[in-house]
Amino acid sequence: MFARVDHIGVAVDDLEAALALYGGALEMPVAHREVVEQQGVEAVLLDVGENHVELLRPLGPDTPVGKFLAARGPGLHHVAYQVQDIEAALDRLRDQGLRLIDEQPRVGIRGSLVAFVHPKASNGVLTEIVQPAEGLH
Repeated sequence: MFARVDHIGVAVDDLEAALALYGGALEMPVAHREVVEQQGVEAVLLDVGENHVELLRPLGPDTPVGKFLAARGPGLHHVAYQVQDIEAALDRLRDQGLRLIDEQPRVGIRGSLVAFVHPKASNGVLTEIVQPAEGLH
């Protein structure tokens, strides 16, 4: 079902300090930066081979990432897997009885379609399913 790991999401309080670490000391080049209002984050994708690390700064305390930071502090937020057909992937996950946060895909960074599987259905790990926008793989 999954083509590959698309990215690892990391929640951060201070995006510029995180960029200094990941983009500077760890030498991961910035691939894309965008405010995703629908998800309440400013996100930065950093290249790691054909995959990415996604730094997530909440736009406010009442956003999902803002609540995550308040409860757990900075760190690993989610693992995202790439699929070719997000609707088919969601149908398969639903058929397997997995609890979904998103019954329908929504628009994510760079125009991708995304949906989340509840961490209680995936051994405590928030799981994102990503169908990249046309031309981005």
